[in-house]
Amino acid sequence: MCGIVGYVGHRNVSDVIIAGLQSLEYRGYDSAGMAVLEAPGITIVKGVGKVSDLRKMLSERPLCGSQGIGHTRWATHGGVTEENAHPHCDSSSNIVLVHNGIVENYREIRSEIPGEYRSETDTEVVAQLLSTLYRGNMVGALVELQSRLRGSFALAIMAKDLPGKIYCLRKGSPLVVGMSRDGESLCASDVPAILPYTQDVVYLDDGDISELSTAGIRFWNAAGESVEKRVSHIDWDVSMVDKGGYPHFMLKEINEQGAVLRNSMAGRISGRRVVLSEELPWTRDDVLSWKKLHVVACGTSYYAALVAERFLEDITGFDIRVDVASEYRYRNIMAGPDTLAVFVSQSGETADTLAAERLAMGKGARCLAVTNVLGSTLAREVHDILQLKAGPEIGVAATKTFMGQITVLYLLALHLAKLQGRLPAAMEEELVGEMLSLPYKVEAVLARQESLQKLAAIYSAAEDFLYLGRGRSFPVALEGALKLKEISYIHAEAYAAGEMKHGPIALLDRNVPVVVITPKDGLHEKTFSNILEAKARRAPVIALVTEGDSSLDGTADHVFPVPATLDQFTPFVTVVPLQLFAYYFAKFLGCDIDQPRNLAKSVTVE
Repeated sequence: MCGIVGYVGHRNVSDVIIAGLQSLEYRGYDSAGMAVLEAPGITIVKGVGKVSDLRKMLSERPLCGSQGIGHTRWATHGGVTEENAHPHCDSSSNIVLVHNGIVENYREIRSEIPGEYRSETDTEVVAQLLSTLYRGNMVGALVELQSRLRGSFALAIMAKDLPGKIYCLRKGSPLVVGMSRDGESLCASDVPAILPYTQDVVYLDDGDISELSTAGIRFWNAAGESVEKRVSHIDWDVSMVDKGGYPHFMLKEINEQGAVLRNSMAGRISGRRVVLSEELPWTRDDVLSWKKLHVVACGTSYYAALVAERFLEDITGFDIRVDVASEYRYRNIMAGPDTLAVFVSQSGETADTLAAERLAMGKGARCLAVTNVLGSTLAREVHDILQLKAGPEIGVAATKTFMGQITVLYLLALHLAKLQGRLPAAMEEELVGEMLSLPYKVEAVLARQESLQKLAAIYSAAEDFLYLGRGRSFPVALEGALKLKEISYIHAEAYAAGEMKHGPIALLDRNVPVVVITPKDGLHEKTFSNILEAKARRAPVIALVTEGDSSLDGTADHVFPVPATLDQFTPFVTVVPLQLFAYYFAKFLGCDIDQPRNLAKSVTVE
């Protein structure tokens, strides 16, 4: 949600902030603005709309300076208006700030600080409160400020009487800072905004305060004590956060999934053996002491967890529970030292997943993060980490990180089964050998995407879709329907195929296409009967089948074949055509694919 960029250095700050905000557009927003320190004070330009609209405003009223802060806002407190857009300043226009997160007690604070407020936001209240606390010592004022605020916040702050300095404060919402070798200091909500200037960053922890200047970056903890912070090197380059010739980031990222599979397995397989002992220093006794396995996530990450659940059931001996983080955190979960709790999050900053992790940690569970971002809050809080190694994902609708998640979770399952003594060497060789072939099979699907583009055009008038699958194909159906909803705004539902006659069949007629994921696995014949039921209601059927399977010829209206693989690995090849179908469907409708309405890449508030 929202995006923050701050810069102090020698460049034209407007150019830096505009470029940084554009690199964060995937986070979702409805207004944008910036504040620049230029003699004799601070100038703010902001408005409703895209960063491109802000750029046009700046072409009419250029800002000159080398220090500033910028923001893209997604409305929470107050409507989408210029007055509510960030940045916000205090009544004296000495302090200006931008804010991600939600301050829960802003009404209480507002009633304590009289004055005329220009906006409906909690952020302006923070600016006014900070103004009353600041008496020449900004660090001291920020220590007191965070003690007064309840909720989550990431703040970037400038004061007119402190030129050359930007202050950052973080609690709950992510904030990263970095300094280039040329004496430039930056802050941002996420790494892509900083990447053009430096690959060495510091992820702020809750309570951290930082001061950015051309002389360097200084840090204090929540008590105002000076601290040293660990620098993280980001092994991404700028080319990884551009479209690389594709019309959308989403299509680029779908087409990167063969590489993601290879990267996610790299260094974790030797010969045909899984090797995770360096990343997960668990002993056999550790694993045998865990009786329960909880896998917790949100959205697409949750569907990846459901895919992995089936594989974990096959080869490990755990009592397995897979749950949505927003539900897990509010239930009386039986977790403890006998529990391995796995938290799956692309960003590592998802608010509900973090809350669930803290609940499990508090109960004594062993906690593992499966995330794409090593320096994220989730990665820093847990006992163990498995990084996806998928590279930056810019499109809001997750695709390649889903592939990375199921890959890493499958490797985890194999590692656990080995330590339990439940994975014979011959079985490990067979399963790992097939995993190594999956990148080529995914790329074989990608090579035939033109037929999916034509299929999307055929059904572009449909307003409702039903997705069906059994066993491992059921969570793939859920993910396929989610992708279509997210980027095309078309209503799509997914059900376990056996549930169709328990309600969803009432929806079917010639106007409701049914997408059936039915690879040639042990449940294929059962799913065939559901296809016949759909056809009896005159619903058109699109079927994903295994290459060489002709059983649906003459029954399904359209058949898309995927390469044959072991039953356990069918989700790797069946999810890709569903991603591509959703992409081309949304493109045909003219939707904003990389930035779908009302959605954000990283949901950092409850």
